Amino acid sequence: MLQIIGIGLVATFLALGIKEQKANFAFLLIVFTGCIIFLFLIDQIFNVIQMIERIAIQAKVNSVYVETILKIIGIAYIVEFAAQITKDAGQGSLASKIEMAGKIVILAMAVPILTVLIEMILKMIPT
Repeated sequence: MLQIIGIGLVATFLALGIKEQKANFAFLLIVFTGCIIFLFLIDQIFNVIQMIERIAIQAKVNSVYVETILKIIGIAYIVEFAAQITKDAGQGSLASKIEMAGKIVILAMAVPILTVLIEMILKMIPT
């Protein structure tokens, strides 16, 4: 974690110093640093995914649902990353559109899971 914080702080100070002369270069430095930080986290992400898959197997949960939920989480993180980069570039309106698109895709992917949950709840309710 200290490495990530250190990289982030160094990149921030460099970008602040460079921003006056070369704003485009400072922006690219920040985007590159964000990608590097993400690469540092890939091992942690992989470990979490493996742990969730093991728990799902032990709980005998259908793998389709687990995969869908993991995809939804992945989309949420990617959309957030893209929206933040877009905001850093000064395009807040476009960032909002990216976030809206991500929410719609997530909702569309969640419909089958919500359908199964609603059906299970309805079966539990006595008629």
